[in-house]
Amino acid sequence: MKTLTLSEKKQPLFSDYCQFLLASFHNFTQTYFADHTDRWSHDQLNRLLREERISAGDLWRSVRNDIDFTPDGYLLFDDTVISKPYAKKIASVRRQWSGSEKRVIEGIGIVTCVYVNPKTQAYWIIDYRIYDVDRDGKTKLEHLLEMLRNAHFVKRLPFQTVLIDAWYASMKVMKVIEALDKVYYAPVKCNRLVSTSVETPYQRIETLTWTLAEATCGQLVHIKRFPKGHQVKVFRLASDSRRTEYIATNDLSQCDVEATQQKCRLRWKIEQLHRELKQTTGIGECQCRKHRAQRNHIACCLWVWVGLTRTARATRQTIYQLKESLLDDYIRQQLLKPVVSLNIA
Repeated sequence: MKTLTLSEKKQPLFSDYCQFLLASFHNFTQTYFADHTDRWSHDQLNRLLREERISAGDLWRSVRNDIDFTPDGYLLFDDTVISKPYAKKIASVRRQWSGSEKRVIEGIGIVTCVYVNPKTQAYWIIDYRIYDVDRDGKTKLEHLLEMLRNAHFVKRLPFQTVLIDAWYASMKVMKVIEALDKVYYAPVKCNRLVSTSVETPYQRIETLTWTLAEATCGQLVHIKRFPKGHQVKVFRLASDSRRTEYIATNDLSQCDVEATQQKCRLRWKIEQLHRELKQTTGIGECQCRKHRAQRNHIACCLWVWVGLTRTARATRQTIYQLKESLLDDYIRQQLLKPVVSLNIA
């Protein structure tokens, strides 16, 4: 915890709260925390969450020594929504699209940046932003670009490829990635307008005709509103669920649809991170109304995920196995000496 920009007086409380989030399974409230410790009160924890500033930079300083960097590294960007269906008075909650629920919900949006080593398949969260356009005026695209530039110019991370979701496959994002001399792979929506040559009119990408060679090696197209003469290569990927996905890349030398599919599969690492956060850390269970308290709770949950992942890799377990193992001693103790005895006649 030495990398955290909190006072020495507050760091023990921060550590204990993170330990509580790791140990708890169903109840992650401040009251439940205070009920199970003699060291801290509810008010002390409430002041920590309302007044301190636990930043994304703090998280980066904690995780950077864990990362197995490689020049062929991948940066993944996506967002997730922490569902808050009954939060009428919680700051930062707004109606927004949830990719996991496939509908608009009330919640807090988080845009995340993940570093992946393609050789080991290991992944680490290195940056994040809270989507709160009413407070800072920034869109999700602007948060992504801010984190991308920070990774390249400030953190100076070694990476070559950027994977983004269809929501972020805009001309602005693609041009910034190209300006950094990086490669992107991005799914584009089936109604995106493209042209195969200067003479041909624009058409929906789903209506393109594909020769046998193009189905394997990809097809060069110009996306509408992109600079004149700017081409990208598009691959058509068909899944077992009868869903067709169109992947655009600025790597014009790529000529293998299977290699493209393998690269795009790494994008699911960030979905795995989001699922693990929601299922193991209580990231959506904070009931504080204040904007800063919600931000700090989310930051604490990200620290818990980093700690869980670090231990899980060292012990060759999944973080689910590690989390569930916390109950082992309790079950053994209850079988040996139960607190509540069940007398069956």
